[in-house]
Amino acid sequence: MSEAYVRTETHQGITTIEFFHPQSNSLPGKILEEIAKEIHFAGTHAETKVIILKSYGDRAFCAGAHFDELINIKTEAEGVKFFSGFAHVINAIRKCPKFVIGRIHGRAVGGGVGLVAAVDYAIATDKADIKLSELTIGFGPFTIGTAIERKIGISAFSALAIDAAGWRNAEWAKRRGLFSEMHSSIESMDEAIYRLSNTLAHSSPQAMAEMKKMLWQGTEHWDELLKERATTSAKLLMSDFCKQALEKNRQLVK
Repeated sequence: MSEAYVRTETHQGITTIEFFHPQSNSLPGKILEEIAKEIHFAGTHAETKVIILKSYGDRAFCAGAHFDELINIKTEAEGVKFFSGFAHVINAIRKCPKFVIGRIHGRAVGGGVGLVAAVDYAIATDKADIKLSELTIGFGPFTIGTAIERKIGISAFSALAIDAAGWRNAEWAKRRGLFSEMHSSIESMDEAIYRLSNTLAHSSPQAMAEMKKMLWQGTEHWDELLKERATTSAKLLMSDFCKQALEKNRQLVK
């Protein structure tokens, strides 16, 4: 396949939202917008009892921000709009009254780690290594960092954000609570996702909605906070350092 997409299907109370991009399931603004929209809609849809967020394929789960789109951002306003795409997805998950299960089949970088941190319950394979590479490019994981710090704590988040060139393996992520479960194969992971989603689909919607509010207590200010974090990233994206780093990376890709 060569065309990026976001697809949604609902069966027996389980809504699956799948995204794909030919560049390792990276996230351009349009994909982020569609993911946020589908999560919001599923949250208001009576037929949906639980949501599964996944990406296509058996290699990378998500390569994070779409590099070509980053390079082509020319103004701070465009940068704010782009980084706000991650904020919209995180806030859509946060506000959704349904639990969101993450299917993490492979590596996650940058914004991909932010998606993993934002879901309510992440089930991964042992191939799902993670990295926050933003500092190597000239900005930092400000918007997504809000969700990551909440999930794994300031110490582990600091280690990821500062050692921006280093990978952490799936076991490291599991020990720090980023993954709720880790499995040795995709088949085992999918069995666990089916078991949990089927159980939740037959659980009380009202009880799950109340639990969701309880688990996200203390994040009510995130609409404004994530907007501020997106603005910080956009300002740094306009810096000479960042522009040079992006150009250097583009040359390496060629």
